[in-house]
Amino acid sequence: MENRLEVTMTEPEPLQADEDEDTEDEEGDEGDLAGRFLRLEREQDAELRALSPFGAPVTHVYHPLQYAWRPHRRFVRRYLRTPKRVLFLGMNPGPFGMAQTGVPFGEAWHVREWLRVTGAVTKPPGEHPKRPVLGLSCHRSEVSGARFWGLIRALCPDPRVFFRHCFVHNHCPLLFLAASGRNVPPTELPPPERDRLLGPCDRALARAVGLLGVGLVVAVGRFAERRARRALAGAAVRVEGLPHPSPRNPRANRGWEELAKTRLGELGVLELFGGQGEEGTVPQLPQLGGNLGQLPVSPV
Repeated sequence: MENRLEVTMTEPEPLQADEDEDTEDEEGDEGDLAGRFLRLEREQDAELRALSPFGAPVTHVYHPLQYAWRPHRRFVRRYLRTPKRVLFLGMNPGPFGMAQTGVPFGEAWHVREWLRVTGAVTKPPGEHPKRPVLGLSCHRSEVSGARFWGLIRALCPDPRVFFRHCFVHNHCPLLFLAASGRNVPPTELPPPERDRLLGPCDRALARAVGLLGVGLVVAVGRFAERRARRALAGAAVRVEGLPHPSPRNPRANRGWEELAKTRLGELGVLELFGGQGEEGTVPQLPQLGGNLGQLPVSPV
């Protein structure tokens, strides 16, 4: 199979000021691509909210598309203005990522300082005392998000270069927590509950891919890859896998950045980024757990 992507290089689009976004009529801007995508997400979230309550081991369910809608909407409206060639697909929000910021893989430092996304985040109903939502002021780094956006940032110092052809999305928009505060991935839900959750998510993914005109889905982790293949069976869309950056993945703890870069090179995705660092290597990434707030950031 031919794995190379045809590349047409264009200049990054200028970003609109946040003040412009503040004045947009949320109900009246649904005719453009971002507005239609947001409406699709709202419909998916409403369908999931209508499901009967989840049982053990789940005790708390967070809906970031409700309480973190403002930064999520800004992320979409800022970076989803044109159809995309590639969709990076995650599984579901992490407790210190999208559950805090409303952005997929949304480690707070990268959302604030590199993506330049802002917006008030409220509290989820029935907040777990061990997993408080602090929004963009969350100081705890999500390892998966720091690794994912850290690699993209190293390859594309200007985020507009990445989003020129690519976008990032989650298969499921919900976070599940156990009584202890432990993150419960969808794979650990009882089969009947897992099936009634994933069916609507599969349908929403197929709609999103069609809306964005995506030709390649890069699924981050085995679960996302399996669901994407199921949801897009019969569609003229390639689905390929990328190792998950979670510290639970032993491979990710042995140089995930190089593994991911090699895989993206095999898929032809690196060509869309317009540069791979000096001499084709990945520039030095920040050490996780350090003071990310002091790292230099290219202005956008």
